[in-house]
Amino acid sequence: MGIIGDGLDRAVQQAFTRPIPKSAGAQMRYLVKQLKGTRAVAEALGVSQRTVERYVKDQIRRPRADLAQRLEDAVRARWQPRVRERARRQAATTAGLVVDVRARFGFTAAPGTTDDARLRHLTLALPPHHAARLFDAQDGGVSEQQLRALAAEALAEVYFRDGGRRATGLEVEFTDVEHVEFDL
Repeated sequence: MGIIGDGLDRAVQQAFTRPIPKSAGAQMRYLVKQLKGTRAVAEALGVSQRTVERYVKDQIRRPRADLAQRLEDAVRARWQPRVRERARRQAATTAGLVVDVRARFGFTAAPGTTDDARLRHLTLALPPHHAARLFDAQDGGVSEQQLRALAAEALAEVYFRDGGRRATGLEVEFTDVEHVEFDL
């Protein structure tokens, strides 16, 4: 996806109550159960159906590095869907999100003013309605650029405009993102 979408996914994955299966065989068996067959797993991972069957029977124990990463990502994407949904719902209704970001922030202003874009490191608590907008947009399949725009709007509202108490109408530019981490 992108840096914002992946950050949202990592935040939700922190709510897991059990770790994902460790061995390749256990991961394959989980995927076979979830996708209801070895053929679907083979298509999802880009390997042959026979290879999937050999992992399920523990005839192969260690996958190549690229397959191991695809396998872990596929399992992680399907792991504990009810826990994941509950964490997202809680963040969107009551708890909100904490965002830690290092990026270049600037404003629309006259040239030569002190409002030129500069690198800032911010750690802020976003209210639940901003979390809901980010999660809804992610579920809607919007692009990474649109997620960045929503994150920039949330940061502008909470940090720069202070919830409407100052700098009304200020347009914030959010570029050169170096680091984004979300927490529930």
